Amino acid sequence: MRNKIIAEKLSKNLKEISVAEFFEKNRHLLGYENTTKAMLTVVKELVDNSLDACEEAGILPNINVSVKQTGENKYIIKVEDNGPGIVEEKLPFAFGKLLYGSKFHRLRQSRGIQGIGVSGAILYSQLTSGKPARITSSTGKRYINTIDLMIDVTRNEPHVISSKREKNPEKWHGIKVEMEIEGRYIEKGQSILEYLKQTAIMNPYARIVFNGPNGKVTFSRVVQDLPKLSKEIKPHPYGVELGILRRMLKETRAKNILSFLKSDFSRVGKTSALQMCKLARISPKRKPHSLDHNEITRLHKAMQTVKLISPPTDCLSQIGEETIIKGLKKEIEAEHFIAITRPPSVYKGRPFAVEVGLAYGGKLNPNKQVDLLRFANKVPLMYHQGDCAITKAVKEVDWRRYGLQQPSNSLPIGPLVILVHFASVWVPFTSEGKQAIASYPDIIKEIKLALQDAGRKLKKYISRKRRSHEIQMRKNLFERYIPEAAAAISKISDVPKEKIIEGLEKILKKGLKEIDIEEGENSNEKETKNGS
Repeated sequence: MRNKIIAEKLSKNLKEISVAEFFEKNRHLLGYENTTKAMLTVVKELVDNSLDACEEAGILPNINVSVKQTGENKYIIKVEDNGPGIVEEKLPFAFGKLLYGSKFHRLRQSRGIQGIGVSGAILYSQLTSGKPARITSSTGKRYINTIDLMIDVTRNEPHVISSKREKNPEKWHGIKVEMEIEGRYIEKGQSILEYLKQTAIMNPYARIVFNGPNGKVTFSRVVQDLPKLSKEIKPHPYGVELGILRRMLKETRAKNILSFLKSDFSRVGKTSALQMCKLARISPKRKPHSLDHNEITRLHKAMQTVKLISPPTDCLSQIGEETIIKGLKKEIEAEHFIAITRPPSVYKGRPFAVEVGLAYGGKLNPNKQVDLLRFANKVPLMYHQGDCAITKAVKEVDWRRYGLQQPSNSLPIGPLVILVHFASVWVPFTSEGKQAIASYPDIIKEIKLALQDAGRKLKKYISRKRRSHEIQMRKNLFERYIPEAAAAISKISDVPKEKIIEGLEKILKKGLKEIDIEEGENSNEKETKNGS
């Protein structure tokens, strides 16, 4: 009897909570762990949204970021872009409702996926300032729409406090977001300025202007073409888990299992679909929603067994080697640049690709640990470096083979910047904060292969540079003693000293030229051996 009373009392306290209410109490999960990181996260979410919108619309991005201090640990952040804008009726939901968006269910590379980022920033803003966010939008037509917005946390719904519409004589299009937050502004390390610099490296087709507390910084556009736009693909059978298959069977519009397998998945034709049905002992004419648990389990196993072509990779949008080098040259003062773009791979039915860039020498410090720039779908990963698969892969490469120092189980030491870009329709982040990639063996392996390809090119450059230095040292040594040797030879041969100096200099030049030719032949021979 006592247990029943307690159970009834506890059941009265049970109630549903909204996702907005959950993240309001667990803001650290979204990257709002402290005031420094919170300020960076707000800017990151807004800039990422702007870049995605511009790229999808085929517009070269112009993005203005403004950070203005209004009080102790209080800042107004404004981000404006020249994207396609958002239609008036969708504007409140796009910014005032968590888990609302167009990217979550599609298999296609993009920066934002979860539908949490920008609404999470507005949630943090109203939590720390108590004020609404102001969103201005236009699609370039007759009107500009502006709303003051807060999120109704208990319902996870937008609450529009005020709205206005004004004429748009200049046909401006884009989005402008303004909000006040609690934050701490810094300019070194994991800062807004560093995030924008890295964004400019990975997106050199964007022009980004930053107006910060300490002045204006412009990151110029050096590439005039947008990267190839990724295409949406259907799920591949190898990447579908049992629970997802069950839901797909309930939601499909297909009239039978055969058409379901052919229409709802990529790389499944009539022959492979019939083979799956046969292995699962299910009639191809069965209705999808009529399958019981055992039949769904057998079908799932059969889908993993039948040999299929890998999924299409046009769902990815790689940067390319030439663009990576241009991005690095734009922001890093180095003397030599290398880029590697690996062919796409597949992990659990999901395509991904790895790109690597190296910047070596120049004004980079030779006595410190290398700078590691990590990116996922063109977005800089600024935090949790030690937890990331990219960091683990870099540490596992033996950089001593490529002319650098490397303490045990650590990043190498030398005048080097290492850039690693992971592009995928599905990035396995370690948390909702999206700052580190999970250490799956297939991903680490592919990153290491790209790094090793780049490392071999780096070794070739370092060896040439070292050899050139040695030759120059020898040349300087010979040149220093030519006058003394010429004077001595002149005394015993009665030949004028000037003529002997001229002859010795010709011999020196000829010797250096032969060394250069020999170096080139040896280098080509090594390259041929490595290639074969």
